[in-house]
Order: sequence, then structure tokens, then C-alpha cells
Amino acid sequence: ARSRTVGELLAPTSPFDKKCGRENWTVAFAPDGSYLAWSQGHRIVKLVPWAQCLNNFLLHGTKNGANAAGTRLPRQSSEGSQKNKPCEHVIDCGDIVWSLAFGSSVPEKQSRCVNIEWHRFKFGQDQLLLATGLNNGRIKIWDVYTGKLLLNLMDHTEVVRDLTFAPDGSLILVSASRDKTLRVWDLKDDGNMMKVLRGHPNWVYGCAFSPDSSILCSVGASKAVFLWDMDKYCMLRKLEGHHNDVVACEFSPDGALLATASYDTRVYVWDPHIGVILREFGHLFPPPTPIFAGGANDRWVRSVCFSHDGLHVASLADDKMVRFWRIDEEYPVQVAPLNNGLCCTFSTDGSVLAAGQDGSLYFWATPSQVSSLQHLCRMAIRRVMPTSQVKNLPIPGKVVEFLCYQI
Repeated sequence: ARSRTVGELLAPTSPFDKKCGRENWTVAFAPDGSYLAWSQGHRIVKLVPWAQCLNNFLLHGTKNGANAAGTRLPRQSSEGSQKNKPCEHVIDCGDIVWSLAFGSSVPEKQSRCVNIEWHRFKFGQDQLLLATGLNNGRIKIWDVYTGKLLLNLMDHTEVVRDLTFAPDGSLILVSASRDKTLRVWDLKDDGNMMKVLRGHPNWVYGCAFSPDSSILCSVGASKAVFLWDMDKYCMLRKLEGHHNDVVACEFSPDGALLATASYDTRVYVWDPHIGVILREFGHLFPPPTPIFAGGANDRWVRSVCFSHDGLHVASLADDKMVRFWRIDEEYPVQVAPLNNGLCCTFSTDGSVLAAGQDGSLYFWATPSQVSSLQHLCRMAIRRVMPTSQVKNLPIPGKVVEFLCYQI
């Protein structure tokens, strides 16, 4: 089935713009659904109120129509009553932007630092931050509501390829870089760098927190997929199975699954707790043998993300297609065309997928499906229970398999 187009945001173009300078490597939604940010190419990041975007899409329509989507999409920011009314910002970051991440604070989450007598910044509950990772290795932290620069973090020596905030509101930020390291920053301690995670043999392409913030996944060149314990800052395990560089990763909403995307033309869905591959979504048929998996075959997968319902995964590949997969089916349930796509992510409520192409953004309605009661129960259980505990429950084997996403 063809995915329904919801709308598009086109980046302004100038006569002197070169195509190679318009790559947008990253797009992100604020945790509360209030803002959307994306890199427009060069040094520019655009911050737009998401509700305003949706209203514009519904007012002006799109080529394929957004008729049915209008009734449910705007709910996303209905509870977002910030003190400052959301407004657009265009931020010049001073260098090419490779990564973005939104972070919001929970006041009772204390800083992990020992000396907490004085801090330059007092991040409150109404604070919304945007972290930008740059080509020169710097990370700049911005106030989303004002567009002002707050912090400049300068420890990486190469491109900051990805950024992720811990979902627990602690304002712990992790950065992944081409300098082969991950760095952990505490923004409640004025951006103090707490830890350097080493172990990647080559470039680090991406990183993602589990929903409970206890585990970090990092992926990179040389087939690397690593899991880290974020309480002890040590490596838990390496996941082996990909045949080429791994460039993107994301946990499912209940933390029971991990999706990774690779240049070997595959998306793998893992059980991160035991390191087993549960699903394989192939983008080239027949799949390339390991010896050829490293070649340029126009099927490199660039990005992968999990939907809000935990039932769907979206992937974006070099074959000019966006695909929506169900985690229990072998073939895509919906597809959409996109040239030169580099990044994709679901909106906060999961109703829309945003994908970047040449500095612009395109939006599709995601597959709509009412989750079964069994799946909702499975997600509730898996949010609090790792695979090892599930397998020790005194319940029938088929139920254990279902809870472990094996059937």
C-alpha cells in the first residue's frame, strides 16, 4: 500500500546552493510534541511549532490529500501549555550540523555530580533544550523557546554524528563521534562531561537510550553494535550479525526490542537482553552474501525508527523508498517514494513519520492499527521486566514466547 502524504516543509534555496551542501542528516521532535527541528543543510537548524505545521498542512492540503488525517493528528500538542507561546526560530550553528536532540528536565532528577552548591543554569520543568552536534566536534545547547545559545561543549575531536538525551528527564546527554568515542554529559551540572565510553574500533554513527534510561545502544563502522550499562558506564555486550557498517538504532517503546540499520541492506530487530536476532527486514532480494555486503549496491539502509505503538518500524534506504514494516510480518505494509533520504523519525504521538531530503522535510501518515489487548499487556509487562525474568515466570511456554516477541 502507498503511504498517505500529510505535508512537506521545503528549505529555501539560493542560486549558489550546491546539492552536496543541502544534506539534512537529522530531524527530531520535542518530547512533549511541541516542536519539530531539522537541519536544513550547511549550518542552519529550523525550529517550528509542530501544531502550527499540522494546521498549515490541513489548511492548504497536499498533493495526495491529508483529509482523513486531520481529525486525529492535532491532538499531539493539546496538553502542551508552555509559558512561552511556541514560535519559529532559525538557528545558525556556525558549522555543518550532523545531529540534533531535544531534552526536557524533571526537577526532582538530581545531578549526578558531587558538588551541587552552585550552578550557572537552573533547568526547570518548563525548560526545553536543543542539542546540536557539529562538524568541528562541538556540541551547542540552545534554549528552544528563545533560540539563545546556552552552552558550548568542546571535548570531541571529530564530527559529532549523533546525540541522545536520557528519557528520564535527568538531562544526561550522550554524544557519538567519528573520534571513536561516546561522551556522557550532565547538563544539570552546566554541561560537565562525566564519562568517556571507549570500545568502538572505528567511527561511531549512532546511539540510543532504552526507555528506562538504563541501557545505551551505540552503533558504528566495522559492524559494531554495543550495549552499555548506564549506571556503571561499562559495556554489557556486543551484538554480532551485521555484515557492514551499522548506522542507526532505536529501542521499542517497551524496551524489549532493538532495531538496527546497516549498509548491509538489512534492518535487524534484536532482543537486546540476550543478544538474539528476532526479525530481519531485507531491502535487497535476494540478500547479498557477506562477502558482497560491503559493496555500494543502492540498498544501503540509512535510518530506522520504532513507532509509538511498538508494532511498526520505519526504514529509509538508498533505493529511494521509505518502508513501514510490522514487527510480525516479513514484507512492508506501506511504502512511499523519497530520493536522497538520510533521516527519519516518528512524531511524538506516532501518527506521522518525518523524513529529510536535500534540506527539506516530508511527512506521511503512519499505518493505523488498533493494538490488541494482548500486545498492550505485553508492552506493559516488558517495560518493567527483562527477558531473563520473563522466562522464569510460571506461565505456559507459548505465553513466554509471545512476551519475548518470538511469535
